[in-house]
Amino acid sequence: MTGAGKKGGGSRIDAPSGQRQLQVRVKTAKQRSTSSTLWLQRQLNDPYVSEAKRLGYRSRAAFKLAQLDDKFHVLGKGKRVVDLGCAPGGWCQIAAERVGPTGKIVGIDYLAMDPVPGATHIQLDFLDESAPARLKELLDGPADVVLSDMAAPTTGHAATDHLRVMALAETAYEFAAEVLTQGGIFIAKVFQGGTEKTLLDRLKRDFDKVGHAKPAASRADSAEVYVVATGFRRAGEA
Repeated sequence: MTGAGKKGGGSRIDAPSGQRQLQVRVKTAKQRSTSSTLWLQRQLNDPYVSEAKRLGYRSRAAFKLAQLDDKFHVLGKGKRVVDLGCAPGGWCQIAAERVGPTGKIVGIDYLAMDPVPGATHIQLDFLDESAPARLKELLDGPADVVLSDMAAPTTGHAATDHLRVMALAETAYEFAAEVLTQGGIFIAKVFQGGTEKTLLDRLKRDFDKVGHAKPAASRADSAEVYVVATGFRRAGEA
């Protein structure tokens, strides 16, 4: 799929370059809404979409994790990774490339997706009360990295959308705090405006370093950013 690169064995992925993108204009069909026409036009003109197809990634979102890893070095050979909100599988693909056959990838999503070589996933809502136990059973041990790219469907009301994605991030960390090994890493999608103080204070207490990042592959008009917490300190341990 990709050649060997730095740290983790996957390729370093920056913004696609060296290709002149021809702008594609989409004729508006009578039955197609203006919003869907704009979405289609954006997809056709997005270099990450075409690059994902070329490399065999299931979505352009794969580049977000690749770029986060290139910057923060969160993945590596033999790492054990949990991917919350894993469909359609782009993050699982990147993680599997970079942890290699000695690593372990466990994912969950309420949406169906085809299996990813080197990863195991279950189709189940992470908010289902049985989800944490199912994930722990599949993981069969501590995790080095917990990733959450979960996002609730947007309502168009910024304050409401922010609260909904923060609730998912907080729930993701409740799980991460139970499974992360000493020195582990937590990455979760939040919206611009940053992480809510309650969660941020907890992350700063539980990790050596906490920051926010917006990968180049994240669309400029998207409100999403990622909180990146490294160096997990289990309660009661220095």
